Amino acid sequence: MPETFTSADAVDLAVVERNGFIESRHRGSAVVLDAAGGVVTALGDIDAPVMPRSALKPFQALASMQSGVPLRGAEVALACASHVGSREHMELAASMLAKAGLDEEDLLCPEAWPGHEDTRNELVRSGRGKSRLAFNCSGKHAAFLWACTENGWDTETYLEPEHPLQRRVVEVVEEYAGEKIAHLAVDGCGAPVPAFSLRGLARATGRLARSPGSKHADARAATIATAMLDYPWAVHGHGEENTVVMEELGVIAKLGAEGVLMLGTDTGASCTLKMLDGNGRGATLVGLTLLAAAGAVDVDRLAPVLEQVVKPVLGGGAPVGRVRLAAPVVALLE
Repeated sequence: MPETFTSADAVDLAVVERNGFIESRHRGSAVVLDAAGGVVTALGDIDAPVMPRSALKPFQALASMQSGVPLRGAEVALACASHVGSREHMELAASMLAKAGLDEEDLLCPEAWPGHEDTRNELVRSGRGKSRLAFNCSGKHAAFLWACTENGWDTETYLEPEHPLQRRVVEVVEEYAGEKIAHLAVDGCGAPVPAFSLRGLARATGRLARSPGSKHADARAATIATAMLDYPWAVHGHGEENTVVMEELGVIAKLGAEGVLMLGTDTGASCTLKMLDGNGRGATLVGLTLLAAAGAVDVDRLAPVLEQVVKPVLGGGAPVGRVRLAAPVVALLE
């Protein structure tokens, strides 16, 4: 059976401290690449396949745009999003579907309650119940469906691996990652998700992130990179982890399920990582630190950002500890 790297091939990336006691350890692998794709930092196995999960969304959005979807502004960012299901997010997804001549019932992602508390309470009070628009991938699916209507493709099978759109996603991933996919599975939203290396994901991320400043880049890739930074609220949500990083640092940030993170700077430097236990609570702390240690992010700007995105460890509702960098990451700062 195909598999990702093992614990023996991983390193400690973050630890969880509670009242001065190391309670948990998050082992994983991480890589930082420079703009030319050279390895600056490698921790653990960076060549074993991983499933990027939602960190893949910018490249799925690129496949939709290459298929003729005329996304604009915040629509582009929502196609890349793992959003919290706020009213803004849901209305924007519905607008995208309407432009494609479709509606919520055409989405094949699951129904969900919004992660955004006020919007969730509003749906409960109204008796509307769960909504496919509230599912965190609804923007990606709206763009998928729009690609189908632009090309006359079947809208009922748009998640099948042999669908023309999903074949294009694989082509985009392999082009940007510079490697063949190792395995194809089904993501939580029902879309195909390929497995390939952290090195390949970092290579793809760096190419995407530097595309606005490259005269040889695909204009649609440049639009995606620009829109994610111009409309960061659409990618995650006001005050949410990815949004704060993009607002404060100008670094493209996209978390994926099972402890995956991709970060890309406008110079083309990139960092990707996977926590082997699937818990991403220390991912942004580790990823931004690795970029700073490599000189790709100003270390003096990190502290206020990390203060916002790294949640304290609580005891009785009060902070009693924190998620900290593990020794292999700390060593890079010395």
